[in-house]
Amino acid sequence: MVGPNPEPRTLNPEPRRMSDSFSLGSFPTTRMRRLRQHPQLRALTRSTRLHPSQFVYPLFVRGGKGVRQEIASMPGVFQLSLDELEKEVREVAELGIGGVLLFGIPEKKDAVGKDSYSDDGVIQQALRVVKKAAPQLYAITDVCFCEYTDHGHCGVLDQSTGRIDVNNDATLELLGKQAVSHAKAGADMVAPSGMMDGMVGAIRKALDGAALTHIPIMAYSAKFSGGFYGPFRDAAESTPQFGDRRSYQMDSAADPAQALRETALDIAEGADVVMVKPALAYLDIVSQVSRTFPGVPLAAYNVSGEYSMVKAAAARGWIDERSVATEIVTGIVRAGATIVITYWAKDLARWLKQ
Repeated sequence: MVGPNPEPRTLNPEPRRMSDSFSLGSFPTTRMRRLRQHPQLRALTRSTRLHPSQFVYPLFVRGGKGVRQEIASMPGVFQLSLDELEKEVREVAELGIGGVLLFGIPEKKDAVGKDSYSDDGVIQQALRVVKKAAPQLYAITDVCFCEYTDHGHCGVLDQSTGRIDVNNDATLELLGKQAVSHAKAGADMVAPSGMMDGMVGAIRKALDGAALTHIPIMAYSAKFSGGFYGPFRDAAESTPQFGDRRSYQMDSAADPAQALRETALDIAEGADVVMVKPALAYLDIVSQVSRTFPGVPLAAYNVSGEYSMVKAAAARGWIDERSVATEIVTGIVRAGATIVITYWAKDLARWLKQ
């Protein structure tokens, strides 16, 4: 029976501490260094492990023959012609890497990026090469327009409002065409990256309408604008000719709840895998997305700026590249990513085997 003055309930009781349930012990009985004395014991007690199958390797494909052009701002990363791509994907497959992410650089660009959905476009040709050279290698394609348009923006431009901006809804139909074209050419997965509202739903509808219901979508769900993309724009030749992409990519200082809302919308529209990009400065977002949507595979893109900073410092002898790169990618996985898209994929695969 409840008395006349029951103890008031609180909505926020003080959380239990670990020491409330069991004793943590203390020095000298407890010596944490015991677990660190032997390399095999350190390996046995690790909770975060890396494996080549977790990695996706980005590749930049262009026309021509015998082209293996190193990106000045990304040492070790190249623009590849189709014949060089064939050699590259065989090596990637032999290393046991989980997949490749293909970006195309067309010979001709136009206002709506027609090459991106042409049956004979650079990515469509690249997919046929990949599937012939390494049939077992998982091929993911970037679905966007910034590499294909002469203005460098991620969709069809609209000037009806008095200012030049990307027309979201006009872009959706073309994204669907691009995704279907990629899938028919051999893509195993499509990855829309333009941050257009409704892009996942439009692509899912287009794929299903073309009897391509088996093709999964990896959505760039929380893609933030900022300074980490500079080297990539050199590699993909996709620098905007005017303005920037802040009207469609997320603000770097936005409330994290916006990233969760974007991710929830993409999942509701049919995304099979979601992504946070960049990774290193947004590990808090990676962690929150992982905890909020358990069971949904989560990718994190270890982007060009993150890669190039380490490369530059290592070239000057200030840091050890292998150690730092491994630590960065381990941190991304520890934060909750199940897939890491990284330019270190080949190096990491070799290091792990050693």
